[in-house]
Amino acid sequence: MRTVTATAAAVTMALAAGAASVAAGRLASDAALKAPPGRPLPTEPRLTVHGTAAGQITLTRDLASLRPGTYGLGGDGSHAVVGPVLPTATHTADTAVRRLERVTHGTLAPGDRVWFTPNLYVGDPGSALGLDHADIDIPGELGSLPAWFVPGTRTTWVIAVHGLGTTRELSMNVMEFLAARKFPVLALAYRGDLGAPRSPDGLNHLGETEWRDLDAAIRYAVRYGAEQVVLLGWSIGATMALRAAAHSGLRDRVSGLVLDSPVLNWEATLRALAAARRTPGALLPLAVRAAQGRTGLYGDHATPGDSPDTLTVPTLIFHGPDDTVAPWIHSRRLADARPNLVNLHTVKRAPHGAMWNADPKSYEESLRRFLTPLM
Repeated sequence: MRTVTATAAAVTMALAAGAASVAAGRLASDAALKAPPGRPLPTEPRLTVHGTAAGQITLTRDLASLRPGTYGLGGDGSHAVVGPVLPTATHTADTAVRRLERVTHGTLAPGDRVWFTPNLYVGDPGSALGLDHADIDIPGELGSLPAWFVPGTRTTWVIAVHGLGTTRELSMNVMEFLAARKFPVLALAYRGDLGAPRSPDGLNHLGETEWRDLDAAIRYAVRYGAEQVVLLGWSIGATMALRAAAHSGLRDRVSGLVLDSPVLNWEATLRALAAARRTPGALLPLAVRAAQGRTGLYGDHATPGDSPDTLTVPTLIFHGPDDTVAPWIHSRRLADARPNLVNLHTVKRAPHGAMWNADPKSYEESLRRFLTPLM
């Protein structure tokens, strides 16, 4: 009798442990599948404001606070823009001083917790940049998709789509550049974004279903005069661009792709985000399996990262080896596999989705060279 009781107890404990592991894997997968737009990814450290002075801000010393370039600085109820580290300022072993370009809204005070974001601008193209624009709704398969339209005289349109942890405001980083070259620009909010329909299961599918919203934007552009479109995507927005170029019924209208920090291997990205939440290594395979079960993201959903032959249009990739969310090696492999179509612009010391921020001038010059023959 004792043996039977002991066996039953062992089985119960094993089942409980298994259920706990499954629940832990499901929770870990939320880091990618429930990443809220406009909130920092778990890979982005929280920094403390140690002080501000005329034109400068002192932050916790960290690899993040020492990055080159210009970034948004997000906080609870605040947003600012910070420029490069100031080499002549007084730094300590615990702090770094950067140029404070402006405080967009809210206030920054010692002790505030903040994080870097690639979003330099808040608002809309009119209020943030002074650009003429229209707020439009694009018919999508789940409902209306909000978008900004910035008019231009060219018949090649640029459709911009953001990625993980950001919003369509990210597109304003390059919107002035594109508007100055007379490109009409559509900046899209897709399923799960503020004002857009929710995915039926409420989850982010890492581009696997979201690309159909980009397809709807292509159809809108063609309906209103675009002869060709260039798809510009960051992070999973880049994944969406790749899928649309391969599967859209209007893929013949896609004349080029610009991919910033593309997610070419969703498992690697999910593992990275789960690990950043301090998920034990032993549970990371469970997080992947949980994501597969919840979203249907299985290995048969190949991207050009897996099958380079599916890529058929000129492609410019901005990516770097310091991206801890989407491994740069997959972009390197894609560029090596299709050297006739893919140009990889390597950006060092830049976090995920922020290749422009690290070196705006070099980024825009590469973008100019790529877009000129597509005008």
